[in-house]
Amino acid sequence: MKKSLVYTKTGDKGTTGLIGGTRVSKTHARLEAYGTVDELNSNLGLLVTYLTEDRDREYLLAIQDKLFAVGSHLATDQDKVTLNEASIITPEDVVLMEREIDAADEMLPALRFFVIPGGGRGAAVCHVCRTVCRRAERRILALTEDYDIDANLLAYVNRLSDYLFVLSRKLNFLEKKGEIFWNNSCK
Repeated sequence: MKKSLVYTKTGDKGTTGLIGGTRVSKTHARLEAYGTVDELNSNLGLLVTYLTEDRDREYLLAIQDKLFAVGSHLATDQDKVTLNEASIITPEDVVLMEREIDAADEMLPALRFFVIPGGGRGAAVCHVCRTVCRRAERRILALTEDYDIDANLLAYVNRLSDYLFVLSRKLNFLEKKGEIFWNNSCK
């Protein structure tokens, strides 16, 4: 069996193929969306290296798998092919994320002020992931102007940024790093 090539040369002129065969510019809104999801996934890979609890590591690895499904969904030209079942985000995926948010939030003190990103290194990386996730959400929402995007996918990405916020707080709490709160006096 021949080993697959890393390079195909098909994108040398600034286009790429969607699932279904449609060729689009590498600046197309779909690529902005799934490229940002890929960037998020890469940052999550970095975040995993800072985690000390097995549950958090395992859940983030599961999220990384789901983000491949999100990317696949966004890269599929559904006018040409049916969406692969593995690319579908389910209501159960969203509910599981909500449960993880609730479980992490239970151990934290009530939030009374806006949190400034930072604290420990893991929490700081978590905030980077959160902001990239918010950008991915905006890129995906931009697609909804021209394409049907499943509501569960949108909810999943929205909950993911919430999860990353709560996880950042949890990491600071576990590491006994004080949270940094916004000084809203602006003096």
